[in-house]
Amino acid sequence: MTTPLPQALKSLSSATQLDELYPLLDQQRLTAGWHKKRASLWKSPKTQFQPMYWSYELGKVALDQAGRWMDTEFAERRNLLLFNPVGDNDYDTVRTLVAAYQMIKPGEYAKPHWHTPNALRFVLEAKPGAFSVVDGVKLPMLPGDVLLTPGGSMHSHYNESDACAYWIDILDVPLVHLLEPMFFEPSHQALQDVIDEPDEHAYWFKEADVLSHFESVQRLGQTGLQSSDAYTHALNSQAHIVTQSLNYHHFLAEQTLAIPKTTVSRIFCVASGSGEAELGGVKCLWKTGDVMALPSWTSATFKAAEPSRFFEVNDRPVLDKLGLFRQEPHS
Repeated sequence: MTTPLPQALKSLSSATQLDELYPLLDQQRLTAGWHKKRASLWKSPKTQFQPMYWSYELGKVALDQAGRWMDTEFAERRNLLLFNPVGDNDYDTVRTLVAAYQMIKPGEYAKPHWHTPNALRFVLEAKPGAFSVVDGVKLPMLPGDVLLTPGGSMHSHYNESDACAYWIDILDVPLVHLLEPMFFEPSHQALQDVIDEPDEHAYWFKEADVLSHFESVQRLGQTGLQSSDAYTHALNSQAHIVTQSLNYHHFLAEQTLAIPKTTVSRIFCVASGSGEAELGGVKCLWKTGDVMALPSWTSATFKAAEPSRFFEVNDRPVLDKLGLFRQEPHS
């Protein structure tokens, strides 16, 4: 509690030197700007978040093991959060986004719920019969597909195949935590009603279409086999998820992707292939299913050892809308 006003006024008026003011100001929850504990402005962006790498091979084994004991009946979702070791954080992957490996066993379903944060699924392994339902729309989960779940949508997951299904979840939960408009509610139904089973949908980006796009670009000569740079194209998703930009990066063998320092935070999922990366000075070898995190104001270089594809999610739309996007000037 603050000191009562009459007493506070008397104490302040009785001060005989500057140092006597500071504890009195503190009692009133006031800080002298010239005497604050830490700087509030700095020359260029800085972050405690680190460049990170996670192995899908390890995550898959861990999920399989957890599946022996943890049923979807007792867990909202059977997932493994890919967290950045910042303070006591055990959730955020980068400042505004969280990624997780998720698995659902044959015959299981993940109960329907809705929440404020936007979500998407990047499918790693699944047989026909695995699917999500988003606001009553049945969306198949096939390897390489991207499924959107806009904030506020009731959604659930099912596996009617004979094999486990695995995917990567990416959500803007950390951004919602920062801004604080979090709402969440489970459905009163155990199973979500399906009202539509379309062959195409704005929430469903098929791997086949992604591959077809790249093949057509190559045929038209828009990306050459002699180029040293990977080819990047954006998915048309922001009409439904306004906080995230989704990109595919296509590598031929020995091609590279260079990311300069920007104020954008990024998560990369390896859709196929293998290679090496340098993430802010941290080196790693990547392969299909692995995940890499690149915090803001951190540069990176990726090089493919064979034809490869990345799926990237980043928060640039938020920075653009707020006028906060910046990139390090070329030297």
